[in-house]
Amino acid sequence: MTAPASAGAPGTALKSLYVYGITPAGIRVPRSPGVDGAPVRLLTGSGLCAAVSDAPARLLPRRRDLLAHQAVLDELAAQGPLLPMRFAVLSPRPDTLLDQLSADVDHLKRQLDEVRGCVELNVKGTVVPGHFADLVRRDDGLRTLALRTRRRPDYEANVRLGEALALGVRREARRAAREVLDRLTPLAVRTAGGTTDEQQVLSTSFLVRAEDERRFRKAVDTGARAVGGRLALSVTGPLPCYSFVEARPAPAGR
Repeated sequence: MTAPASAGAPGTALKSLYVYGITPAGIRVPRSPGVDGAPVRLLTGSGLCAAVSDAPARLLPRRRDLLAHQAVLDELAAQGPLLPMRFAVLSPRPDTLLDQLSADVDHLKRQLDEVRGCVELNVKGTVVPGHFADLVRRDDGLRTLALRTRRRPDYEANVRLGEALALGVRREARRAAREVLDRLTPLAVRTAGGTTDEQQVLSTSFLVRAEDERRFRKAVDTGARAVGGRLALSVTGPLPCYSFVEARPAPAGR
């Protein structure tokens, strides 16, 4: 496999292979058409299967192709463990891909064992603005600043108070995010952190055994009620286990 191709980049070779994912050998060929309507086929070697189709001349993240990619992955995942590739992963030729499967067979089979019977659930948490009264009541510094501003209101004092309140709200939201992680992490096989910012202070993917999905969702609901004044939670999934796939072994020493 290669890194994802740049969307719309010229030079995406017609004979390149578009790679959907890696599974154990013995699966059925997905019936869903692949990207650009191409039929999906299986390359088998070293006890593994790579689901592929011919890559289009130009690879664009069109909605129909994103949905086709997902439909193929759904069919593969329904048959057993799957190492899904993200959209636009290419391999130059069948022999190159088969050689890579052979070279990485132990690493790939170990990952397949890790995700067997599991799904990925992503939990995001965003800051809830406006719980200022409770925040001021519990924070001596904010309470003092609010009283000073009320007694001697002016533009600069209001700006300082607003900035302090916003900082306090984000601090409380991050604290709530840690509480949620402490609650959910023991229910998962593995976790993978995502990108956060000042508003989305929690973005974590959880590798959860399929039989534990309901219990995990209940824990999210319980956590949402516990932190609802500080953090708004959402859960997405089940998803293919994108966040827990390492296509190539890490170099020695990492």
